[in-house]
This record gives sequence, structure tokens and C-alpha cells, in this order.
Amino acid sequence: MRVLVVEDEKKVASFLKKGLEEEHYAVDLAYDGEAAVQMVDLYDYDLVLLDIMLPRIDGMAVLRHIRKVANPVPILMLTAKDSVQNIVEGLDAGCDDYLTKPFAFNELLARIRSLLRRGGDAKSPALEVDNLRLSLHTHEVTRGDRKIDLTAKEYALLEYFMRNPNRVLTRTMIAEHVWDYHFDTDTNIIDVYVNFLRKKIDRDFNVKLIHTIRGVGYMMKG
Repeated sequence: MRVLVVEDEKKVASFLKKGLEEEHYAVDLAYDGEAAVQMVDLYDYDLVLLDIMLPRIDGMAVLRHIRKVANPVPILMLTAKDSVQNIVEGLDAGCDDYLTKPFAFNELLARIRSLLRRGGDAKSPALEVDNLRLSLHTHEVTRGDRKIDLTAKEYALLEYFMRNPNRVLTRTMIAEHVWDYHFDTDTNIIDVYVNFLRKKIDRDFNVKLIHTIRGVGYMMKG
């Protein structure tokens, strides 16, 4: 899943990016509110981590802009301000959850997982398609009784497929959710990684789960 981290303290932003990438998220960084507005208008994010105290445009204004243009992306507000007034203001402006600094990284991950599950089965700790199962907590992937080892990018690609079963995913959609904004759209890297994934989850099984939609993209279905 693709996450935008909006944080002006570069050491904090770098820490968040590294930690989230270790958890298989694709992460973009914005160091001020103006850059954040440009990026959310241009790219399709699955979640935004938004600091409130930002240069150029403050986080609350960024939050209001996102909701004004009817962008439904989940927003987790990060702030050193813990007064009831600031929390209420953020929730009323459209943020989905908040976390005050300093915070435990494990709590941040739990809140992110909770927000990303909304709209589906909020109690489900795993994604399943046919006999393929992906644990959102342990990141373990199994098909039947066989454990499947994946690289970080293969895992991210598989998670995106499994969150969108029976839906045609274009290469552009895949790039926007699985790779960051430095991705070179002129390469065939998406097709390469889909082939890597197929070899691991489909090759030795009778039922193929990843299907090519010629001229369009790919679909996962059992």
C-alpha cells in the first residue's frame, strides 16, 4: 500500500519512511504543506500520515483541502499538540485518527492497519483468495499448507492484488500503489515482478490466481 508521510522534521520523516518500508509499504515524503497538497492532488494514496505543524501551509489546511476535493483517503494526524481542542478540530476537519508525539512505532503500525481495514472486515487479520492467505500482522504468506517466501516488493504487490480481487488492475494503478513517485513508468518492471510472483504462488498449483488482461493489466481471482 502507498503512504504519504507529511513531516517537516527530516530525521523523523526518514525514520518513518524506513520503518514503514520495512513493513512493505511504498512511502513518499513531503516536508511542507504545499508539497503535500501537490502530491495528494497528483497521486493516489492509500493513507496519509499528516503532521499538523508544517511550513508554508499548515497541516490543518492540508487536511481541509483533501476533504474539500472529496478525496476519501484515510488520514492519520500526527501532532505534538494533545489538547482536546486540537484533537476535536482535526477530527471535525476530516481526519480519521490521531496520534500524539512521541509515540510507539508499533502503535502507529496498528493504527495504520486499522485504518486500511476500514471498508472491509475490520476484524480480519488476513487477506484470503481461494487457498492463498496473507497475514497482515506477521506478513506470512501461505497457499494451502505451503509457506511462500516473498521479497518486500513481491509482498507489496501481492497485498495490492489481494485487496482488490476480481478487479482489473492497470499497470498505472499498480505503479501508483506499490511503487513510490520515483518510479520510471517506461520500464517493464511491473511485468517482471508479476512474473516473479506467479512463479511463487501459481506455478505449482492447478488453480491460477493471477490472470493477464491483455492490453489492460492484471486481475487476481480464484
